[in-house]
Amino acid sequence: MKATQVSDNIIQLKRAKFVSGYLVREDDGFTLIDTCLPGSAAGLIAGARAAGGEIRRIALTHGHGDHVGSLDALREKLGNEVTVLMGELDARIHGGEKVIEGKLPGSWPKIKTTPDVRLKDGDTVGSLTVVASPGHSPGHVSFFDPRDRTLIAGDAFTAVGGVAIPAHFFLRFPLAAMATWDKAKAVESARALRALEPAVLVCGHGPVVRENPGAAIEQAIARAERAGVTSKSAPAAS
Repeated sequence: MKATQVSDNIIQLKRAKFVSGYLVREDDGFTLIDTCLPGSAAGLIAGARAAGGEIRRIALTHGHGDHVGSLDALREKLGNEVTVLMGELDARIHGGEKVIEGKLPGSWPKIKTTPDVRLKDGDTVGSLTVVASPGHSPGHVSFFDPRDRTLIAGDAFTAVGGVAIPAHFFLRFPLAAMATWDKAKAVESARALRALEPAVLVCGHGPVVRENPGAAIEQAIARAERAGVTSKSAPAAS
């Protein structure tokens, strides 16, 4: 896995060139944000140890397979003392509950690990603040680090070939839009995340965005609107 230092507190670990997890440094070790594709567990653990710590908790932005793919393997290797946290609705989906009408897009693999904590907007995970950002999935959450204003956005945005919202076909990286549950909600969440005024933006797919991420987000919102994303949403989650 390729490691990139995002800030004093955050390290990007990239797998297969375009799938990333993030290590967030805390006093007791690292919070791992997302577990990447299956087969990533050893590389994620090695990345944490190379950075001088151990993974103490795993916080998931959402339940798609390229973000939870190595969760079970990590739980097996690290043990039950590592806390697993996931947004409430996505945790319920993985628990077998039907929280929306119709078929969910995207990859929802079967996982054996049950999250220890179901996250809600405003919760904290170590130094991070949880920001509800539904749209790509019903229970998608992002994480904001107030220490340096880094936004870890999961798939609320992608950054392959430029910042985009997965609410419409984007030629440079169309896969995320194909997996998005509610495109209108994805744009609403993008506006809420922009209001945080992030100094650095990191996503599940693509490079670190350091240069004026707020302007890049605004351009992505405008692009989605030009693409005709309407206010009509998918059926409400329950």
